[in-house]
Amino acid sequence: MTLRQLTKASTAAILSTVSLVAGALLGGVLLSDQASAETPADKGLAIAQEIDRRDLGFENSKTVLRMILRNKQGESSTRELRIETLEIPDPDVGDKSLTVFDHPRDIKGTAFLSFTKILDPDDQWIYLPALKRVKRISSANKSGPFVGSEFAYEDLTSFEVKKYDYLWLGDEDCGESMPGLSCYMLERRPLFENSGYTRQVSWVDQEEYRIVKVEFYDRKDSLLKSLTLTDYKQYLDQYWRSHKQHMVNHQTGKETVLEFDDFVFREGVNARNFNKNRLARLR
Repeated sequence: MTLRQLTKASTAAILSTVSLVAGALLGGVLLSDQASAETPADKGLAIAQEIDRRDLGFENSKTVLRMILRNKQGESSTRELRIETLEIPDPDVGDKSLTVFDHPRDIKGTAFLSFTKILDPDDQWIYLPALKRVKRISSANKSGPFVGSEFAYEDLTSFEVKKYDYLWLGDEDCGESMPGLSCYMLERRPLFENSGYTRQVSWVDQEEYRIVKVEFYDRKDSLLKSLTLTDYKQYLDQYWRSHKQHMVNHQTGKETVLEFDDFVFREGVNARNFNKNRLARLR
């Protein structure tokens, strides 16, 4: 190789090296810009979508549970009920749920049917044995208490991503219910105009995307209630379900605790029962 050829080759090598270094630096800048470009709203939506994605495909489920009502003085009463859920795969149509009370006698036979909608009012009906009729829950009454509990009618609908706007508020320790785990703090604002809440703040564990706690803020943006979800179990190697849910009303001092038995998936759920005309005949 002549001196001229050697010089030319060296120059080419140097230019190539400079190009690679520049490309790497530019790529790093672009990646950094892309990461910083994710807004709290973008991240909040991504977290909500992941929560939803991990629960897709369960098809249907059923469980038996106890509802424990406590007043401000600590006096309590217990109800026994069962819930069946029917998954609707269409992302623009919400799931369906059916709740039937079995005990005590004065509430036995009460049945509640809910069809979750996205932006339209949810379709909800309740059968009251004492009246012997099916009553439709009006869209303006979704914030009312469900059979005397601290759960509102709108709390009983399935989680659907498109019902809310989202905002990631930061990361925080999950607390005593999941010690050692980090949680996303996720704010969601209902898009339904008759919601009883201005916003809800959820703590979502970063490993399995389970909701650990929810704070509910009323129409004056004051803290109304908080819900703590514990005793999670996994089913079918995928689906997590909380077996204890504790709702505290901070404005009245009342509480409601839900204690669930094991869930059963993909068996024994009769889709025909998700019909308001059958509510009076459910046993």
